[in-house]
Amino acid sequence: MSLDTALSVTERLFHATLDPDAALRRLREATTGAEDGELFLEHRESEAVSLDDGRIRSAAYDQSRGFGLRAVSGEAAGYAHSGEISDEALARAAETVRAVSQGRSGTMEAGPRATNARLYDDANPLLAMDFAEKTALLMELDAHARALDPRVVQVSASLTGEWQAVRILRPDGQVVADLRPLVRFNVSLVVEKDGRRETGSFGTGGRHGYDRVLGNGGWQRAVGEALRQALVNLESVPAPAGEQEVVLGPGWPGILLHEAIGHGLEGDFNRKKTSAFAGLVGSRIAAPGVTVVDDGTIEGRRGSITVDDEGTPSGRTVMIEDGILRGFIQDRQNARLMGVAPTGNGRRQSHAHSPMPRMTNTIMLGGAHEPAEIIRSVKKGIWAVNFGGGQVDITSGKFVFSMSEAYIIEDGRVGAPVKGATLIGNGPDALTKIRMIGNDSGMDPGIGTCGKNGQGVPVGVGQPTLRMGGLTIGGTG
Repeated sequence: MSLDTALSVTERLFHATLDPDAALRRLREATTGAEDGELFLEHRESEAVSLDDGRIRSAAYDQSRGFGLRAVSGEAAGYAHSGEISDEALARAAETVRAVSQGRSGTMEAGPRATNARLYDDANPLLAMDFAEKTALLMELDAHARALDPRVVQVSASLTGEWQAVRILRPDGQVVADLRPLVRFNVSLVVEKDGRRETGSFGTGGRHGYDRVLGNGGWQRAVGEALRQALVNLESVPAPAGEQEVVLGPGWPGILLHEAIGHGLEGDFNRKKTSAFAGLVGSRIAAPGVTVVDDGTIEGRRGSITVDDEGTPSGRTVMIEDGILRGFIQDRQNARLMGVAPTGNGRRQSHAHSPMPRMTNTIMLGGAHEPAEIIRSVKKGIWAVNFGGGQVDITSGKFVFSMSEAYIIEDGRVGAPVKGATLIGNGPDALTKIRMIGNDSGMDPGIGTCGKNGQGVPVGVGQPTLRMGGLTIGGTG
């Protein structure tokens, strides 16, 4: 599919309620004297179907439309939004927004470069399966999970899908459009043995149709993985506490990188000097061999975007190279104020939100060591295969993450699974404690959502197996 398709589809969606010439006139009124600004038009369709214990628990469908109008002048921005797309609503928004640049004579920034790249299909995934097919599949999943093992006592699963059409108009008349599919599938199982109950779960998704996660045995593999995790947890022992060597698994454990380090590499925090990394470009902030990129250009990934929500084409930004801080991810406003180029990371949750620098797919690149070699090198420690929830202070970088699957390592061998382990540390400090980097860099299965300033956007994370020294483990044993 081409960008021309996105332009024609979005023109049909919005032309009936908003005349293009009138929209451009209102946008120019709103941005007179400003340095930047845009009109962001959005049409979104979403659905969610969930099963719990043999019954369809909920089913929902939603459709929303609206616009966001913005004018940027220096560090200030005026923003107005509405769920009504009309010339009258836009006129009211323009009157509000232009106050930010009233009396100023700023020079309008040139618009983003054009692109014909497409990172995902334009098709609406909600139309590929009807409601009866989705509910029948979830019921079949329930029966399949219970047949796999008699210890399965509860099954939960959900399908969620979304199709977002965006059209971005700039004061010079440039128009950028994007059609964004997004799906996610989750399954969670509870197993019981001798009165003890434990849970295992697995989720997957991306910017494509349901067939990519459900077809070719996809949902059966997801059930099998959730069951494996639940049975592992059923045999787990209390986690030992204290300072230990930690081996992080590949893929989803990159959520630690995202939360504890990635947010500190966003442009706005560094411009305002509230990040632990502010003023350190060109300095060593991580162990040799550590290279971290933010890459929104990977086909079909959950965090990928053909263009960001300001119309800038997505990119691949090297933030840390061989341990040296090279730069930050940027939206247009912060890039201009910091004297650098925007990186295609200006993202917003919806038309009701103003854009800001956000991660896409944040990945640590692989190194030279085999994963088994890394395990053998640890005399005593913890192997963290998967993480659950966590908390981080962006200013200081301090974090606490819970491990959903982890094992004791003794004399280079993987021992018993542990329960209740948490990883406690400081992001900037943790970067310096990386001792070995695996050659198995991989990405999460497509389940990440990032929160910042009350906005949530889909993201991806990834990393190889890592050996880290001297991290604090909070445990129950």
